[in-house]
Amino acid sequence: MVTNEDAARLITAIKTSSTYDFTDYSDKSFCRRIEKILLDNNMDLNQLIHKIGKDKDFLEQMVKDITVNTTELFRNPEMWQTLRYHILPKFKKNRSIFIWHAGCSSGQEIYSMLILLNELGMFDQAKVFATDINTDMLEAAKAGQYKYRFNLGYLDNFDKVIKENPFNFEDKVDVPYEKYFDIDKVKDTIQMKPFLREKAVFRKHDLVKDGNVFYSKFDLIFCRNVIIYFNNKLQSRVIDMFNGSLNRDGYLILGSHESILGASANNFERSKGFYKKKQM
Repeated sequence: MVTNEDAARLITAIKTSSTYDFTDYSDKSFCRRIEKILLDNNMDLNQLIHKIGKDKDFLEQMVKDITVNTTELFRNPEMWQTLRYHILPKFKKNRSIFIWHAGCSSGQEIYSMLILLNELGMFDQAKVFATDINTDMLEAAKAGQYKYRFNLGYLDNFDKVIKENPFNFEDKVDVPYEKYFDIDKVKDTIQMKPFLREKAVFRKHDLVKDGNVFYSKFDLIFCRNVIIYFNNKLQSRVIDMFNGSLNRDGYLILGSHESILGASANNFERSKGFYKKKQM
């Protein structure tokens, strides 16, 4: 079992050998992931610390294993329904809408957003940025290809958000999957269309230390199911950075089990699970 003291030793070793800093990650989550890394590599903690000091490639892979990468197409459909019918229409008359997906993982959230924007006639005015600390996940997001059988159930999410209107069940539209992605059941793939794959700007980014590295502020910032792995101190620091990166009427969208605590909450109005920047 990895103790908090063990974790502190490893965090110090990682900071010594790289620019990564896991000091303010959730102790429980961090220890659990290190236990799996030790088991997978048949090492004890001393061997792991020695290895990361000597092998930069191993260190990079370990960082990828520590960070969590879970996402799906139109995850939590009710959130996307609210976005479609209550939030995005507010920006429809804007010349541009700037969107940042922070901690984008393998990219299904990005493509969900792009599909929704296209259905609303807002695709061309959108400037979409996507970041993650894990370069493997960024490459997967750029490729936009996913396992068909694994994602088959998530096509129901597509139907709920794109084809159905939960506020008017008589309002239904037949949007074929082929409009946005190609399904090959033999090869077990879902391949996003080129016009979607070419839209977003992808960049490696570390929320712990990098801040807003873009020369713009944003109307929407997605950071779903990321800060749950941070302790309260780091959560507040990241939330404050997002607040400073939002336009006056901007929204921060967190995961369904995440919330803003402490003084940072005073900067936002919560509505339907969305955090709107307060006018100060």
